[in-house]
Amino acid sequence: RLAPSLAIARTELLRLNKDYALDVDPDARVGDLPVGLQQRVEILKALYRGAEILILDEPTGVLTPQEADHLFRILRTLKAEGKTILLITHKLREIMDATDSVTVMRGGAVVGTVKTADTDKAQLAEMMVGRKVNLSIAKADRAPGPVVLEAKNIRLVDRRGVTLLHDLSFDVRAGEIVGVAGVSGNGQSELLDILAGIRGQTSGELLYHGTPLPALSGTEAARRRSQRIAHVPEDRMTMGLVKPFPAYESAILGYHHDAELQGDKGISRLLFDRNKLIARTENFMAEFDVRPPDPLLRTSLFSGGNQQKIVLAREIHRDPDLLLIGQPTRGVDIGAIEFIHRRIVELRDAGKAVLLVSVELDEILSLADRIIVMACGKITGIIPRAEADERRLGLMMAGESNARAAGDAA
Repeated sequence: RLAPSLAIARTELLRLNKDYALDVDPDARVGDLPVGLQQRVEILKALYRGAEILILDEPTGVLTPQEADHLFRILRTLKAEGKTILLITHKLREIMDATDSVTVMRGGAVVGTVKTADTDKAQLAEMMVGRKVNLSIAKADRAPGPVVLEAKNIRLVDRRGVTLLHDLSFDVRAGEIVGVAGVSGNGQSELLDILAGIRGQTSGELLYHGTPLPALSGTEAARRRSQRIAHVPEDRMTMGLVKPFPAYESAILGYHHDAELQGDKGISRLLFDRNKLIARTENFMAEFDVRPPDPLLRTSLFSGGNQQKIVLAREIHRDPDLLLIGQPTRGVDIGAIEFIHRRIVELRDAGKAVLLVSVELDEILSLADRIIVMACGKITGIIPRAEADERRLGLMMAGESNARAAGDAA
């Protein structure tokens, strides 16, 4: 009795698949599909159920530019069919390209609703933050200095025998920002953990100022910090902060063994000097415009942008030679993004080496001097920023080699 129902359902799914150019193989296992096609399966499911309203929450966060373009073509077709699309996104370009009207929220309240044709990115950013925001990054051309970090044939195999990183080789020089681009889940997180000393590579070598970094041990991450390698992790709440701690305690994580934070004499030398910690955190907060500027406030009560500023202040305060930074503006408002980007560029201009991992292509294109593109744990190319554009990077993120992507993008 089930077979006729399945046959009818399959016929309807094939019709919807064709009508909306979803390009989904109905016989494929969903778990075997790339993320972009999995998302189309969700749309197909909603259409099959007769949905008239589709709500999409940050739908392009895990898509290549080409997959995102395909998604928006599908959405335009749905709109032409009379469907209502509610798009929740922080990406101003997507708002301008894909919507008819925009409702802006700030602090849990609606700030206003405008027609997309009557607004621009600058006005939307101002509505989102409550003040004018500089959306462009001023970055002077400069010749990079000597190699600070060199990775040679870094390979990572997990406990199941699955290769997560395939012989990665690259370098990062003083006075440059090297961006690592790729769809989330293609080895960038594992690479960042290896560079920071949180996990060890299966094979390959890391050189810092020409000297090999030793294999992983229980104290390797702390040792690398002592060598002026700073690390802003991708997940600030899991790896960068402790939510119940007051801000002044979160502001010393990773550097809590420093003698300068201890008492001056006697038994107090074994304990933190609370007044020193609070004074130091007050300086951080003033320099990095952390709001509210209260070192005693519980870390979890700060906004995402201000939490990220605490982590960034803690790491930059050490005057690092190398900054490893992952997803610096994830979950951060546009005003904080402007500030964070400016501080990253200031480090680069001061002659520091910066390795920036981000899934935001706009961020990579704005900040990076050179761009490493990763797909499936491999480097598909390393190109100067001047030769990069969104289409070419998107093809490389999908697994095409640099040379082939350059030809296809031409």
